[in-house]
Formats: sequence, C-alpha cells, structure tokens
Amino acid sequence: MTEHTYVGAVDQGTTGTRFIVFDHGGQVVANAYEKHEQIYPEPGWVEHDPMEIWENTKRVITQALGQAGVAPDQLEAIGVTNQRETTLLWDADSGRPVHNAIVWQDRRTTDRVEQLEEDELVGTIREKTGLEADAYFSATKAEWLLDNADPIKLERSRPDDIRDRAERGDVLFGTIDTWLIYNLTGNHITEVTNASRTMLYNIHDLEWDDDLLEEFSVPREMLPEVRPSSDEDTYGMTDPEGFLEAEVPVAGALGDQQAALFGQTCFDAGDAKNTYGTGSFFLMNTGNEAVESDHGLLTTIGFQRSGEDVQYALEGSIFITGAAIEWLEDMSLIDNPSQTAELARSVDTTDGVYVVPAFTGLGAPHWDQRARGTIVGMTRGTRKEHVIRATLESIAFQTRDVAEAMEADSGIEMTSLKVDGGAVKNNFLCQLQSDIIDSEIVRPVVDETTALGSAYAAGLAVGYWDDVDSLRDNWQIDREFEPQMGRETADKRYDRWSDAVERSLNWATEE
Repeated sequence: MTEHTYVGAVDQGTTGTRFIVFDHGGQVVANAYEKHEQIYPEPGWVEHDPMEIWENTKRVITQALGQAGVAPDQLEAIGVTNQRETTLLWDADSGRPVHNAIVWQDRRTTDRVEQLEEDELVGTIREKTGLEADAYFSATKAEWLLDNADPIKLERSRPDDIRDRAERGDVLFGTIDTWLIYNLTGNHITEVTNASRTMLYNIHDLEWDDDLLEEFSVPREMLPEVRPSSDEDTYGMTDPEGFLEAEVPVAGALGDQQAALFGQTCFDAGDAKNTYGTGSFFLMNTGNEAVESDHGLLTTIGFQRSGEDVQYALEGSIFITGAAIEWLEDMSLIDNPSQTAELARSVDTTDGVYVVPAFTGLGAPHWDQRARGTIVGMTRGTRKEHVIRATLESIAFQTRDVAEAMEADSGIEMTSLKVDGGAVKNNFLCQLQSDIIDSEIVRPVVDETTALGSAYAAGLAVGYWDDVDSLRDNWQIDREFEPQMGRETADKRYDRWSDAVERSLNWATEE
C-alpha cells in the first residue's frame, strides 16, 4: 500500500446507488448518490430499470472521485454491495436486459410459492438453502422472467427462444452484484452471500442445486460463477478504455446485509447487527455452523474470505421499516423524515394506536405473504402524532420479534446490538429500540457500514488491509443507548403489538 491510495465501494440499494471512497482508517473521503425510479406495473409488483442503475453507477463513481480529487488509479480496489434477491436476465451478445429487474419486494410470484407449499417442497427448500419458500427470493423471479420476458428485447431472437438461448448461455441470470460486476469487468460472477439468497444455491454443498434448478426450470448455463466475498484472485479489472480510464481490480462483493455485518466487524460467532434501511435486517454470525432455525429465521451465508471456510449467519428479514417512514411522507403526515422524532416526542404514548406496516407482507418470524398494512386502536382523538409515534414503534417491535427468535435459535442472550443505516441517526428511535428489546444499542461513528463492508472485503483481497484485526481497530463507537423504559411497560406494549400483528395476517385474499 502506498500513501494516498483508497478503496471504493459501490452500494447499490433499493432506492438509489452510492459510491463511497474510504481511506485506510475506514473514514469516508468522498460520497456521491443518485436515486433511481421505482416502477410499479401492477399492485404488488416492483421493478427497476437495470440500465438506469448502471448509468447511475458510472455517474456516482465519477462524481465521488471528482469531488475528492482522487484519480481512478489511486483506487487499490473496488467492492460491490447490493440489494439482494433483485433479479434480472440479460442478453450476452448485446449486454441489454430482456426485462426490468424484478425487485426483492415484488409479490407477483406469490401463487407460485403457494404451489410449492402444496407440493410439500418447503422443507426441502429450507434444508438445502436455509430459506423460507417465499416470493422474496430470486428463484421464482427468474422462472417468471424466463416465462414472461419480452423476446423482442433480445437481439436477433425469435419470439419463442428465450429459454433456448438461456440453455446455451446466451441469456444470463444475475442478481444486482452480478450485473454490476459484469458491466465493470465483463465477467459473469457472483459471490457466496448473494448466491445464498437465490433459493437455487445449496449453502451446505456450496454449489448450485440441480434439483432446485429443475424445479424452477432455470438452466445451469445461464448462472454466474460463484466466488468468495473477498477474492484474492479478483473478479476482474475495470476496462482502461471504459468510463474510468483505468484498470482497477474488482475484488470483493457482499449482499447488502452481509456487507453491513462485515462492516460492523461482526467476525466472531455471536456478534450481531441490525441495519435499518428500506427494510431492517438483523444478522447474527454463527461461525462455521449453519444453525437451523425453529423460529422463522433464515439460515444464510455471512461471508467467505479467500482460502477460508464459509461463515454462516442467522437472519431476520423485516420487509418494511424505513419504507414506513417514506409512507408517512407519501401520506403527507410529515414533510421529511427528520420530523418524526420531534412529532413522536410531542405525545407521551401512541394512545393505544398500533401500526403494522405489512405493505408487502410480513417477513421473519411470521412469513405471511398475504398480510397487509394495518392501523388498529384509533379513536376520534387520534392525531397524526400518535400514528407517527406508532410507526416508529413498529420498527422497534418488529426488531424485538426477530431478537427473541434469534435468542431462542442460537441459545445466546443478546446484551448488545450494533446498529446502522439511515434511521439510526434518529436518537428517539435508537432509545426506543433499546427500551423495547431491553438491550444496549451501539451506533458506530461510520454509519455507512454496508459500503464499508464491501470496501473491507475488496481491500483485504488486494492487501490494502492486512487482516481483520486492523479492521476492528478502525471501528469506533459514536453513541450507546441503554434501556430506560420499565421492563413491565415494554412487555405490555409488545404483547399488544402481537395482537395487532394477528389482525394484519392473511388479509390479501382474492374475493
């Protein structure tokens, strides 16, 4: 490592794309961000334009480097982190997507998942992949695209030949990490954490599963090569004649939640973090053991370094948390998210109001695809402040749902939880979270831990950082929150939350 070199991280999220340049101390040197369009073709369907995402990726990389006065050849490596499960297919000849990407939140394949349940395949899927059978994951999305993508978008194609071309490897499958690595390097590669979210990858054998590929009619020829999250062989180099005008190794990638686990330096079994983004994702490192959940959690791959064993994790996936704050804004109850803390504090309680933000169903530990958003307990005296406070409380309650499942599965009593993501800037929420789960909440100085995790993975691969101990040395606490609410009060409110959840379940049934 020479002086004045850096590592860059592409953080491609559900609502936008960010590029952050980190120095050797893990501090942010430059940060650029672009939103992309959310496309809703039908109720419950969510899509993104992959070309818009790629154009935004190029733009934010260029903007961040220019902002910091960093030349591309000062980047030792680039890491990638991404919204997981979001799925796309593209033509290998033209590099053009055959359809918009189907986003992780999308529910169009709910009927297909219910067919899996009828066919008694849920246990098999859980055993092989560690996942619940759910429209959340990539397998049914890929199947839908193969059956429904418009063949006219494929150059030189006939109306009936998408599957034929996929079987020849002329149509490629990928999650967003694969799409970005492909565009950055020209290579068709994913890594273990993203592969583990497809519902097509056996997390024990560490390979694509033939039985699942057959079930979902996904040709093996269209699948990317699976590599470690931090790869000393690298995924490839950027094109010196491309937009960067430099050869930079792309050497690390992690799905966004595993990236946050890595960025929070949760390298040991029992270490846990919760990321508050569009949804919230609670992960606990379980070491070399893939712990099976009896309480609705997912068993997933946490990360893998070159030449080392896979580290597994338990995960509680909460679909809607930060998006619930966006909903308050959409409903004109707030003008911007920063108002929520002040308005929530202006009332002592929610006055009996509970908001269950099941806008796209409920994830862990309930796994109800047909649950829908619910507000209960309103009276004529209910004001918007009560609804706002109840929405913030729903974030804390959903986290407790997962925390209790995590403790039951792991046998580890959690006394401290590292948190990150945009919502943790809200001190009211952090304190509320500490109160509801009766645990210390620890917020780091660098809260862009998702991007930092992918930067760490890439930097370790090329020797920018020597080992994980040097990454632990970088990690610094910004603030700690201790429980202040009485345990009996917290438990009573949580019990009523459970009652509210019951009322949201199985709502979206066809009449």
